Amino acid sequence: MSEEKPRRRMAQVVVFASQKGGSGKTTVSAHMAVEAERCGAGPVALIDTDPQGSMAKWWNARASETPAFAQVSVPDLGRDIDFLERAGYRLIVIDTPPAVTSTIAEVITHADLVVIPTRPSPHDLRAVGPTVDIVQMQGKPLVFVVNSATARARITGETAVALSQHGTVAPVTLHHRVDFAASMIDGRTVGEVNETGRSAQEVANLWAYFEDRLFRLRGNARAMLDRAPRQTFEQDILTPARAGMAGLDDGEEEEVALEDRPGYALPPRFGTGSQPPPRPAAPAAPEASNSNWDGVERRKSDQGPPKGQADRRRPHMPFGRRHLA
Repeated sequence: MSEEKPRRRMAQVVVFASQKGGSGKTTVSAHMAVEAERCGAGPVALIDTDPQGSMAKWWNARASETPAFAQVSVPDLGRDIDFLERAGYRLIVIDTPPAVTSTIAEVITHADLVVIPTRPSPHDLRAVGPTVDIVQMQGKPLVFVVNSATARARITGETAVALSQHGTVAPVTLHHRVDFAASMIDGRTVGEVNETGRSAQEVANLWAYFEDRLFRLRGNARAMLDRAPRQTFEQDILTPARAGMAGLDDGEEEEVALEDRPGYALPPRFGTGSQPPPRPAAPAAPEASNSNWDGVERRKSDQGPPKGQADRRRPHMPFGRRHLA
């Protein structure tokens, strides 16, 4: 008798996990949930398994009714996910506590996709190992997101390369800007505060990537054949060194680390209406005593000590050897 295949869920579960505190799990997961609703991928339900309740507090401060928030318990997580699916929810986003515990292992068993936000720092890179081990042991798809990065910093690219040895790295990097934290104060996201800002564009691009991954994970071959071809596929693989740099023009520096910090002022940018300071003039070449001077100023002949001072040099001292009296 053949074994009965498990029923494929209609709702997809995305789990945001990381052992390192402060990696941005709550911020990234909240932004992805809101962006999914804005793009018509909902209804979306949020689940907070972190005892600190950061996601729940953010949602309570939120004026909009979407995405929904589900109060569930980890031991009954499978039952509650089935309930949310029957209620019509198509995407379930789960935030986890900043530690590798049996709770996280239990949550990951229900995941269709696991996302690990990682800041570009040595401490964050050292902390991803245990989480990756749990995800790989359960055979779950894994995506790293480089979060809170400094634009054009070498360590950002080095972080992406290091993470790529252990899993897929999202082609969109979220850069450090104050508007990410500021928007979370009253329960909003950067896209709801400033839809045309750079941060909002990065969030939209990141969700577009996740949406494509989730579509492929559904495994519906007919739907994939009927789907319009990706417009950005060739751009993703044929545009070098631009991953995560969307919204940055060539030659334009990111003004995120200073301009938004109180007490800091950026120097004026050279452009229309401003002139760069004049460069110091190069030292003039010494005048040649004759027309055969080759342009090299050589040391003048030794004239001895200044007038009125004793000559302290020892005569006939061999070069590189100590003089023996």
